[in-house]
Amino acid sequence: MGFGERLVAAGEKHGRLCVGIDPHAGLLETWGLGDSVEGLRAFSEICVEAFAGHVALVKPQVAFFERFGSAGFAVLEETLAALREAGTLTVADAKRGDIGSTMEGYARAWLGAGSPLEADAVTLTPFLGVGSLEPAIRLAGENGKGVFVMAANSNPEAEAFQAQRVDGVSIAQQMVDACAAYNDGGGVGDVGVVVGATVADPPELGGLNAPVLMPGVGAQGATFEDVVRIAGRRARLVFPNVSRGVLSAGPDVDKLRKCAVDMGKRA
Repeated sequence: MGFGERLVAAGEKHGRLCVGIDPHAGLLETWGLGDSVEGLRAFSEICVEAFAGHVALVKPQVAFFERFGSAGFAVLEETLAALREAGTLTVADAKRGDIGSTMEGYARAWLGAGSPLEADAVTLTPFLGVGSLEPAIRLAGENGKGVFVMAANSNPEAEAFQAQRVDGVSIAQQMVDACAAYNDGGGVGDVGVVVGATVADPPELGGLNAPVLMPGVGAQGATFEDVVRIAGRRARLVFPNVSRGVLSAGPDVDKLRKCAVDMGKRA
């Protein structure tokens, strides 16, 4: 099965929740680990123990590893490998986007089989056009991976921009429609999108036929009812992303796992 089919299957088994691993400085301190590479590694190991085998999708936020340089990337490599070994799907929240050989390099870093940073999917930014993401989309298809393209993000600045219309169609809808063209082969496709649960006027998702990553639930103000409102009849393809709402239960592994599992039942 491709990524889309595997993710839907994982959602049916565990609930359609994507849990973020967001080791920002304040949370590392709150967990009593210290804002250091050692704290980062301990944080990540706790998250892997709590979530692996219990949630549909785990999303490490690359920026919080990258800020420690090569040592942080080494921890991210370990985290992705441990989740993969446990059979838990991952999406690297890297938001990469470029053209030509540079995009090819990003694709091989995150979606290449055997790459140190190999994930099951990666988030992509389409400001240069969805067509510019072709190297990643192609490699994802070859390797049974997936991508999530930014379409209607949950922060106010993005919503103001992505809601603008060109020839009567919002930029967000154009992104969704461009991704949908890659998913017309039957079954659940692998070229998904990101649509925030806080978006007041979301794009129509009926023709996408691929997973939707939906941030904004919890700390950003959206609820699971908002997810249902936007998902409509395509609920089985929509995966709300919760980070702070779950991570606040840490650092106790059992409490973290229970929070994630309970929230997965609502997703």
